[in-house]
Amino acid sequence: MQSYALESPDLSQVQSAMAVVEQACNSIQMHMNPAEAEATILAFRQSSRPYQTCRYILENSHLANARFQAAATIQDAAVREWGFLPDEEKQSLISFCLSFVMEHAHASEAYVQTKLSAVGALLMKRGWLESTAAEKDAFFIQVRQSVVGAHGRHAQFVGINFLESLVSEFSPSTATGMGLPVEFHEKCRASLETKHLKDFYCWAQDAVLSVANEIGYCDSTGPEVKVCAAAMRLMSQILNWEFKKTITADVGGVKNRRDASFSGFGHEAALFKKSELVLVQPGPAWRDVLLSHGRIGWVLELYRTIGQKSSSDRSWIDSPLAVSARQLIVQFCSLTGTIFPSDDGQMQEQHMLLLLAGIIQWIDPPDTILNAITYGKSESEMLDGCRGLLAMASLTTPSLFDRLLKSLRPFGTLSLLSLLTCEVMKAHAANKDEEETWASEAINILLDTWNVLLQPTDLSKSAHSAVGVHEAFALFSTILEFELKVAGESAYDDGDSSEQFQAFISARDERLSSYALIARAAADKSIPLLTRLFSEKVSLLCQGSGRADPIRTLEELYWLLLISGHVLADSGDGETALVPEALQAQFQDVTDPAQHPVVLLSGSIINFAEQSLHPDTRAAFFSSRLMEALIWFLARWADTYLLPIDTGRGHNCTPSQEGERLNEPHQARKALLCFFGEKNQGKSLLDTIVRIASTTLISWPGEKILQELTCFQLLPALVCRKNICIHLVTLESWRELANAFANERILFSLATPLQRSLAKVLSRSACGMSNSEASNQYVRDLMGPMTGFIADITKKDDIKSVAQQPDAIFMLSFRTPAGSS
Repeated sequence: MQSYALESPDLSQVQSAMAVVEQACNSIQMHMNPAEAEATILAFRQSSRPYQTCRYILENSHLANARFQAAATIQDAAVREWGFLPDEEKQSLISFCLSFVMEHAHASEAYVQTKLSAVGALLMKRGWLESTAAEKDAFFIQVRQSVVGAHGRHAQFVGINFLESLVSEFSPSTATGMGLPVEFHEKCRASLETKHLKDFYCWAQDAVLSVANEIGYCDSTGPEVKVCAAAMRLMSQILNWEFKKTITADVGGVKNRRDASFSGFGHEAALFKKSELVLVQPGPAWRDVLLSHGRIGWVLELYRTIGQKSSSDRSWIDSPLAVSARQLIVQFCSLTGTIFPSDDGQMQEQHMLLLLAGIIQWIDPPDTILNAITYGKSESEMLDGCRGLLAMASLTTPSLFDRLLKSLRPFGTLSLLSLLTCEVMKAHAANKDEEETWASEAINILLDTWNVLLQPTDLSKSAHSAVGVHEAFALFSTILEFELKVAGESAYDDGDSSEQFQAFISARDERLSSYALIARAAADKSIPLLTRLFSEKVSLLCQGSGRADPIRTLEELYWLLLISGHVLADSGDGETALVPEALQAQFQDVTDPAQHPVVLLSGSIINFAEQSLHPDTRAAFFSSRLMEALIWFLARWADTYLLPIDTGRGHNCTPSQEGERLNEPHQARKALLCFFGEKNQGKSLLDTIVRIASTTLISWPGEKILQELTCFQLLPALVCRKNICIHLVTLESWRELANAFANERILFSLATPLQRSLAKVLSRSACGMSNSEASNQYVRDLMGPMTGFIADITKKDDIKSVAQQPDAIFMLSFRTPAGSS
């Protein structure tokens, strides 16, 4: 293999090396002896001190791929040999990278220039801690001259790209591995942030301003446009930096929480993780750069200029210049933290108003905007408008978010958000056959916006607010109409048990959780609506008995069960499930338990589920799929409402400055919990649920998902609290289930994990017995047949052969409860 260790090569040697590298690159491109060619390239990149050869290839080769390999080889060799290189050679390599990309700013192969810029940035970082401040300043003076346009537009574009590579290399999330300790990377990051990052932003901003006036007079591919787009990309990249030095306990902490009590800001810390947006919080040192002297307004004005100039060309919305400008605007919407002064949130509110006045044109009026998208307009502007709303919602309270728009329109921001979400839902329904559409992406963003507005950050306080109730109900009504239509139309679709289907189920449950937050914001209207729709579908099912295909109605009932379960209860996820605060805070005028909307909806569903106990009705209407939804609902509902322990205190009730009223039960809440408590319907409902569970295990053999829901979710929910077990062990239905498990073969067809779960559940219920003797006797009766069977086997003379018989193996493996003792 040829050696490339050429410290002072002569012309013939470097020309020979270049020819070998070019031949290898051509072979790879032409798929001729690729293994041999790749070995040649690898040997070249692993050679010692190949810098002069690489420089020659970069300056003389006409093959772009060869120049790219030369740049990559400089990177590999320099990182590998950095500790052995003289200081002057280190500086020479860095200077060469920058000089080369500047001198070849007009080159057509942009990827080679980009690679060499990245190499220069990496080498600069590698020597960052050993370079003096004077050396860095001298280098950055050259970079700044290029960025501000002193050497022409092409060099300006290259200089901006070099800074982009530098910021990327110093950012922890995009840094190149160098085999050095984390402390090295952290010191480099902190140094760049403290001493240079703001300067880079200002240079990029100056570059944009230097060409902004020319944008209206040049074509969309001119160098001024490329410079402007690149500079705004660099600004966005810098704003995306993790400003660790300026993030203090004040952000989302005590100071911010205090300010939030009267300004409406500071609620972002707990909720911003719901979206892919990133908080921009660079700290007070950046206030003059970002907020003073119209630093935001010029971006909005530039974007308007671009749109006016290109109004006849629909494609302008997706041009690099327009995309970069919108990205920057959305990031400005995410600006928060100590960069704003302690002025009761006045400056931040004015900042958001300015931005909202710009992005409102992208989303309002929603019907007109979406109609234009339907007829060919790009959706990217509208989606960025949605992202801007999400950022603002994540940084404000619902009341402040709503009033932002009222200074610009005769309605609030929540009204616009509700109308926009409804229109997007309709557009999505019209394109339901497409797997991934712009409407589905918009729905996700808008639902995230509702999430951050409606989910409380302080769990000791209710999420319910009078703000936006009308808008939330209007949206939830549209959601029900849209989802029921989709459910009905999908009734005849084939099921899918693949991983893709499981991902769909997960995404569906996440969306249902978002729907539930919207419904709870207007629970006094949304829950009665659910009750009415559920009753109508049940009546329709009964009326069509024997005369029409019920599959469509069953699928609609299936979806109503899912959304009702999400609205009425949260997932416990191992914690004690409590009635959602939003439901406790409403219905204050309800004193009759039987008329409580939650009771009415719960009762209608449980009464319907009880019909599955009748063989004729079960055969006519209750498919395994419908039973899956019913069992899932009953498990989630029972975990929250059935025989509650405490009917006197609310969720996370703590003393507050508003008085001790949080410690006192509201009449409506008492009515709700008492109805399902020990002195009212609780015990009879428990019996009904047990009988439904038993019927499910017996009447739907082989239905794996249904039986898993019964054994892993519903029955465990009934034995998680002792006060329920006390009633459970007195029920004839529970004794019948235990007897069937212990003595009958009817449940033997259940899979092993289900058998063990069932044994565990039945054993746990023993804690409800009146004394230890009764408890021990219950467990002995439960496990007696199995232990007796084992004892009989051990007494046999031919135990070895008997133990190998299928019946013995079946009994021992299927009926041994894990952890049941």
